[in-house]
Amino acid sequence: MAIDTPYGPPSARIRMGEIEGRRVAFMPRHGDEHTLPPHRINYRANVWAMKQVGVTRMIGPSACGALKAELEPGTFVLCDQFVDRTRGREDTFYDGPQTTHVSAADPYCADLRRTLADAARQLGIPVVEGGTVVVIQGPRFSTRAESRWFARAGWDVVNMTQYPEAWLARELELCYANISLVTDYDVGLEGLSDVPAVSAEAAFAVFSENLDRLRALLFRAVPKVGPQPDDSCATALSSAIVH
Repeated sequence: MAIDTPYGPPSARIRMGEIEGRRVAFMPRHGDEHTLPPHRINYRANVWAMKQVGVTRMIGPSACGALKAELEPGTFVLCDQFVDRTRGREDTFYDGPQTTHVSAADPYCADLRRTLADAARQLGIPVVEGGTVVVIQGPRFSTRAESRWFARAGWDVVNMTQYPEAWLARELELCYANISLVTDYDVGLEGLSDVPAVSAEAAFAVFSENLDRLRALLFRAVPKVGPQPDDSCATALSSAIVH
């Protein structure tokens, strides 16, 4: 279905379906033909549209590069923190006149993350529960110097789409969990010899190879997702609005 939003058109129409009786909405963030690069995605329209069709809990799969040697390609990382290194992206629904400061301390839904982790373990999928994703502007990949900087800061994976998508979900009091699928070792990774330059072709090849596992994880996890609890996701605005 097509959804009109105050922020312009979403990336694509929303598809509605069911998984074991659970109603599910799906939208490809990059568009139906993957024509939208990360810095051109209308994140506000996408998240707004999801809420308009009744979504309260969102799962955002994404490809990422590993900043740690132990995160081998094919590993799923369920992030619990992000670091924003983007610029110029429309990243809030609250531009005034009412001042609103939503807490960003724990930006991902812990309950959804646990459900995904349990499902991954049941399927024998290598999964790391918790981790920090540093979100870069794109569409270029990091330089080796930038990548070494990210790794030395202690961050785990690097990606181009988690901000502001995850954050905007919180601003609308939606639960949001990320599945970061490691497609490559990032170029600044130390401790490994001859880490090659990241290429889109190689990253997408690994992502495609793991689509069946990602699909299996979602089909196992979604039926186990319960109603939105009365947690920090659902109550994000309760103490955020300045009166």
